[in-house]
Amino acid sequence: MSKKKNKKIGMISTNQIVADNKKVRFDYELQDTFEAGIMLKGTEVKSLRLGQCSIKESYVGPKDGEIWLFNANIAEYQQAGSKMQHEPTRPRKLLLHKREINKLMGAVAKNGMSIVATKIYFDSRGRAKVEIALARGKKLYDKRETDKKRDWNKQKQRLLKSKR
Repeated sequence: MSKKKNKKIGMISTNQIVADNKKVRFDYELQDTFEAGIMLKGTEVKSLRLGQCSIKESYVGPKDGEIWLFNANIAEYQQAGSKMQHEPTRPRKLLLHKREINKLMGAVAKNGMSIVATKIYFDSRGRAKVEIALARGKKLYDKRETDKKRDWNKQKQRLLKSKR
């Protein structure tokens, strides 16, 4: 019953992506991905359910032995009063297991890798999750190669479509 209500209002239900960072796949070579929970305030969850989020300029990093999401923009919830509002780009703590935190921080320290946020979504239980990945930055020639492969695949699809 609540799913019907959510669809009428325009809210995002479970198992749907709220924000996706497509540019990260172009700029980085992704290695391992992790699913992390986010510590959010009530108005942030409501804004996420309305799909008002951007992670294009966000980054993930360690702070005090924990992993945090910095500069993710979750818009203010308009129906909340001024006292209840949250700061749109505040740092948000990510919830991971200790061994996952150790693996991420070790890879950053030893291998010079980066941690990037790839998407924010709601899982099957309705909880907000962030998919983060260990990534290595691509060089300029790698990015050109990626562009060439993408263009060639588009041309192949066009040729196959025109032959039908």
